[in-house]
Amino acid sequence: MGWYPAVNSIIRPLYELIRPIPPIAWIPISIVWFGIGEGSKWFLIFLAAFVPITLNAYAGATSVDTTLFKCSKMLGASDRQIFATVVLPASIPNIFAGLQVGLSASWATVVAAEMIRSTEGVGWIIISSMDTNDVAQSLVGIVGIGIVGFILAILMRKLEDILCIWNKREV
Repeated sequence: MGWYPAVNSIIRPLYELIRPIPPIAWIPISIVWFGIGEGSKWFLIFLAAFVPITLNAYAGATSVDTTLFKCSKMLGASDRQIFATVVLPASIPNIFAGLQVGLSASWATVVAAEMIRSTEGVGWIIISSMDTNDVAQSLVGIVGIGIVGFILAILMRKLEDILCIWNKREV
């Protein structure tokens, strides 16, 4: 979308239509389409992650220095080679920024979906604690959400450090 104008003119309007809709608004439709099982959770995870990852990948692709394009063209590189060796590597840091935001949004969406209509999961643990007025169970669920989110963020940063070693700053 950020590299090919034809793709941008087709996909961008659809993306801009979906972008402002919060993933939680899709919960009723996901239950109708996929049921109460894992399918609806996967659908919501996809939607929550799709928007920030796509937005950051688009920003990364459109912000690549035009001098690099011109130099690559002058050296005889095809559009495909330029995309694979210039645009994609230059966009990786932006893509990882989108992955971090998408991971957080996905985790929050899954927990919210479990709170609305589920029979298992951390969100269900918190909601079921309301039936018994068990504050300790609710706090365990909340702390569990925080711990899992923290671990996921650390793992994503470690993966970024490994895959984007050239982007690391020395202190």
